Amino acid sequence: MHTSPTVSPDNISQPPQFQRLHTDGGVSYVEAGSGEPLVLIHGVGMRLEAWAPQIGIFAKTHRVIAVDMPGHGESERLPDGSTLEDFVVWFGRFLDEMKIEKANVAGHSMGALIAGGAAATLSQRIKRVAYLNGVYRRDPEAKAAVMARAASIGTVGIDREGPLKRWFGDDAESLHARELTRNWLSQVDPQGYGVAYTAFAGGDETYADHWRDVRCPALFLTGSHDPNSTPDMAHQMAEITPNGWAKIVEGHRHMVNLTAPHAVNGLLAEWLETEEPK
Repeated sequence: MHTSPTVSPDNISQPPQFQRLHTDGGVSYVEAGSGEPLVLIHGVGMRLEAWAPQIGIFAKTHRVIAVDMPGHGESERLPDGSTLEDFVVWFGRFLDEMKIEKANVAGHSMGALIAGGAAATLSQRIKRVAYLNGVYRRDPEAKAAVMARAASIGTVGIDREGPLKRWFGDDAESLHARELTRNWLSQVDPQGYGVAYTAFAGGDETYADHWRDVRCPALFLTGSHDPNSTPDMAHQMAEITPNGWAKIVEGHRHMVNLTAPHAVNGLLAEWLETEEPK
C-alpha cells in the first residue's frame, strides 16, 4: 500500500506534495495508512491536497483515500452536461475500482453533495457520511446567484477571486489557507471546473428528499460565517436525518478543514467513533 508523507495540521503554509496513484478508469488519488476506509472528496476548483490536514492525522488510524474529483488534479473530466447524479455514479465506480465494499465518506462543498448522493443511492456501501460545508435547498436569491456564476464560466472564464472573498475572512488564521486555495484555483482545468461547477449549481435539491432515509451516522458541519453553506442548512439536514447531527465551527467560513483543522479533526474523530445503528 502506498503511504503519502504525513502533513501536520499545524503546518499547511507550504503546499503539500503527494505522489498520486491512478485507477484504470482515469481517477487519481493518494492513499495512506491502514484500517477502516475513509474516503475524502474535495470541492470545485480544489484538488486532493485540500485534505492535507486530515490525511496526515487520520492515516494513523484509518486507510485514508483522498481522491481528485473529475476534471481536477490528475483525474479525467466527465463529459459536458454531466449532472450531480453522474458524479455520484463516478464515485461508485471509483469504489469498485478500489475494491472498497464499505467506506466512511467525507465530502467538502461539491464533494459533500457527492457524498450525500452516495449515502442516498449506495447506502449499503456507506458506513458513515460527513457533509462539510454542503448546501441544501438554496433560497431563491442564492440559487439565482450560483446559477448566474455557472452560466458565466463559458463566456468570461473562471472567477478565481470571488470564491476567495466568499470562502475566507481577513483574519491571520486564514491567510495561509487562502494562498494555498488561490494556487489550487490557478491550476484547475477550465473545462473540468465548468462541468463540476454547473453540476454543483444545480445539485442543491437533487438528493435533498433522501436525507430522511439515510440511516448511517451523518455529520453536517459548516462554519458559522459561511454565507453559502449556512449553519441553518446544516441544522435542517440534521433534523430530518435519523442519525444526523449538526456541528458549527464558530468564526470560520467555507474552508473550515484548512482554517480550523484542529476543531474539524476533532469532530471528524467523534464521527468516526459513532456506532452504526443496528
